[in-house]
Amino acid sequence: MYDARTGIGQLLRREARPALAGALAAALAFGATELFAGLVTGGPSLIVAVGGSVIDLSPKFARDFAIAVFGVNDKLALLLGIVAIGIGLGAVLGVVGQRRFWVAQLGFVAFGVAAAAAGVADPLLSPLMALVGAALAVVLGLGSLALLLRALSESPPLPARDPRLLEFSRRTFLRLAGVVALAAAGTAAGGRVLIERTRMVTQSIEDVILPPPRDAAAPVPATADLGVEGVGPIVTPNEDFYRIDTALHIPRADLATWRLSIEGLVDRPYQLTYDELLAMPQVERHVTLCCVSNMVGGDLVDNAKWQGVRLTELLDRAGLQPDATQVVGLSIDEFTVGFPVETVYDGRDALVAVAMNGEPLPLEHGFPARLVVAGLYGYVSATKWLDAIILNRLEEFDAYWIPRGWAKEAPIKTQSRIDVPRLGETVQAGRRVIAGVAWAQNRGISKVEVQLDGGHWLPVQLGEAISKDTWRQWMMPWDAVQGRHILRVRATDAAGETQTGEDRPPAPDGATGYHTLIVDVEA
Repeated sequence: MYDARTGIGQLLRREARPALAGALAAALAFGATELFAGLVTGGPSLIVAVGGSVIDLSPKFARDFAIAVFGVNDKLALLLGIVAIGIGLGAVLGVVGQRRFWVAQLGFVAFGVAAAAAGVADPLLSPLMALVGAALAVVLGLGSLALLLRALSESPPLPARDPRLLEFSRRTFLRLAGVVALAAAGTAAGGRVLIERTRMVTQSIEDVILPPPRDAAAPVPATADLGVEGVGPIVTPNEDFYRIDTALHIPRADLATWRLSIEGLVDRPYQLTYDELLAMPQVERHVTLCCVSNMVGGDLVDNAKWQGVRLTELLDRAGLQPDATQVVGLSIDEFTVGFPVETVYDGRDALVAVAMNGEPLPLEHGFPARLVVAGLYGYVSATKWLDAIILNRLEEFDAYWIPRGWAKEAPIKTQSRIDVPRLGETVQAGRRVIAGVAWAQNRGISKVEVQLDGGHWLPVQLGEAISKDTWRQWMMPWDAVQGRHILRVRATDAAGETQTGEDRPPAPDGATGYHTLIVDVEA
């Protein structure tokens, strides 16, 4: 006997199948482009290409929000979001396409055109391969969708009187859906593996032999580290150093063909090979870098020991023309930064760095070379994967982030952070410690003070400074009593200027305010 409840359940499941068909077809299209990118030299990952276009076209508030919410995982969140949206749109096209397949065709073609445009615009991808990859995605996506919808159209109508026909129809569709799902997962995973293998540097980083620096960094004083667990380390290990940039796939330079160009408003433009750059006099300096998107109390700041060539030496060799007022760093992926020439010659450490903490630059931090300029936020100075240094006029060229609403000149602001106790931590009553780090690159930190529950500002113990360009640890003993307490910190730079307590967001030139924690103390 036909059971109406069973029939309704079958109907609901059947109605969901077109959406499932569209979602799987979109997933296969994504997976196919990943596999294509891994198998073919110059083949694009269209997911990454679209993500790059999203970053380029996103308004400033969207980037700020992504970094604030996801931090260093903002790129992964973006890529996952693109895939999720694409699969969701595929599900919609599956439902619509069951009745009007031409609409689904238009939808997949529109996605292909957008992906192809993003791929063609990406300087690291082959335009021809971007077109081929997009076409492949559209063909496979539409082909799998047509196959799955055909299986649905050939099944018996509902409500049906013969449950055997219903079961046969269900099994046929689910088998086809399972095949498409496995194909989507397999192509995506296989493509990712192949991409990582095929994008290796021709001469591996492990083969690079760094020359010893002629001017080595001063040893880190033993008293620089106050020995408080949980405080930002004096030197951040490479694997823990923050990473914020616009590159969704890390540019990989072939050292056999890589050249660093110095050009623009110079008398003697020239190029350097990697070996020639290493052969120049090397200096070594500790410099703390900070992202302009760092919120007050945030962790987008770290310290490392950098080795490289003084930027002044490279510019002097080229011969600056009188109207050269801006240094532009151009990345392999065409990202640009720009900062005044005068900042290179005012005595601060400004390097074309080739090493980080005694090792060749890690890929994600700019191998084979990058700019490190003490005292300037990264978005105006810290070009990774350096391709060229271009001299031009400050008023005639705006680097990548300037038209997107950020300030053209961006000296790092004096800031301080409480690391211990941690945000949300419940502290036991008794003798405790409050500790953290403070920084004011190119000026140095002279004093840090802590305020408890709105009282007087109290001086703290400072770790010895490595240099004026690095952060300093600080600590203060605390007799914690039961209850809820408000902790604030502020720092004063070596020029006697105390950081402002005015709360301002990162845009357009760096956040300000006192890092404040509410801490619960229990008996």
